[in-house]
Amino acid sequence: MPHPDPSPLPETSTLEDRNRTFKRVVLRILPFATLIYVLAWLDRVNVGFAKLTMLDNLGWNEAIYGAGAGIFFLGYFLFEVPSNLLLQKIGAPKTIMRIGIGWGVVSVLMAFCTEAWHFYVLRFLQGAFEAGLHPGLILYLTFWLPAHRRSRAIAIFMSASPIALLVGSPLAAYIMTSTNGMLGAADWQWLFMIEGFPSIILGILAVFVMTAKPSSAKWLSKEEQAHVAYELDKESAEQSHREHRFSAALRSKSVWILILTLFCIITGNATLSFYGPSLITAAGFTDITSVGWIMSGIFLFGWIGMMVNGWLSDRRQESRWHTACAAALGALGLILAAIAQQAASPVGVVLALALSAAGTMGSIPVFWSLPPRFMSGTALAAGLALINSIANLAGYFAPQFLGVIKTTTGVYSTGLYIIAAVESIAVVLVLLCIRKQSPGIPGGVNATIPSEIGS
Repeated sequence: MPHPDPSPLPETSTLEDRNRTFKRVVLRILPFATLIYVLAWLDRVNVGFAKLTMLDNLGWNEAIYGAGAGIFFLGYFLFEVPSNLLLQKIGAPKTIMRIGIGWGVVSVLMAFCTEAWHFYVLRFLQGAFEAGLHPGLILYLTFWLPAHRRSRAIAIFMSASPIALLVGSPLAAYIMTSTNGMLGAADWQWLFMIEGFPSIILGILAVFVMTAKPSSAKWLSKEEQAHVAYELDKESAEQSHREHRFSAALRSKSVWILILTLFCIITGNATLSFYGPSLITAAGFTDITSVGWIMSGIFLFGWIGMMVNGWLSDRRQESRWHTACAAALGALGLILAAIAQQAASPVGVVLALALSAAGTMGSIPVFWSLPPRFMSGTALAAGLALINSIANLAGYFAPQFLGVIKTTTGVYSTGLYIIAAVESIAVVLVLLCIRKQSPGIPGGVNATIPSEIGS
């Protein structure tokens, strides 16, 4: 099907003018997207710190915690595709408002859990409300930025996850140590309440702060809007091979290979997020404040991995090797952490987990530059959500798996070896099943080989 010519540029416009416009776009849309994603991650994984006292306080075991931590991703799985399709229809501001208010309210209610089924239901609802945030924000960026400007932007907003863990770990430790027993509530209860309310506030602000699309951005001049439209239309014309229908994308093996690849990466990431504090405690660091600062340092490496790998990927206009090598580094870190635990080396465990965080987290933003190479329109909106929702089921299985292994064997090392092997599968899939991307063309818009994955 022929594609219309790109929107015309003003006669005096230059590449430098477009660069300035996109810099302005990034500075305008990314801070809020990053901030709300930070809060989402704080509310998603603060359960890892709450666990340190919550289990004893309520008389629960590791298996109950693992099931509750993981059931979040069942809600994620069921509601993510509908959420992204709704975003395409009603816009990002209203969608993000619904998501932020919903998960914030559920996070506060977590403080009132007394039975295991309360925990399961609320974690499921938290996943259901948050569903669509991650792929929704990625889809939102595709409305504003062409592919060759997107990897670094995705890396910046996705750096919210290590930032949340970097800042959130010592914050959680401070909240728990300074509020325990205040007004008759336990430390873990205060943690859920204090970290839940900001999400509600930010959800309300979304409709006032976010702009749905460039054509409605009053903060862009007509010339700047033309710059954005020109590059997006140019990219769309050059990638006319991309699938627009979700039904066809759903039948494509490309989507399912991407799902399996991300599933393997998320398995490692969920282990770090939900069991990082427990792994550090098992290594011999028992003071909650110390655990908080150690986890902060580990996720600092995760943030560095994201930013450096995203920058290198954009600079070299290459995503296969940057995804695969980072995932390999993540798997290696988990193996070394298991070895260090067996050798009773606390410092070794910390360094190995830092290495794993840098690799695993560094691979994720670059991975997300792959789906838009062969999908657009409705296929991209639903495809991003489908990939993310199914792949994130790894977050359901990994915590339960590690909890069962720990309960059965008394150690974490066996589970770490198996999870490292799973993450290594992602490396094989990326290198064997994803075709190379062609070099960029003059003007900076990335041309790609028609990217059906595999042969």
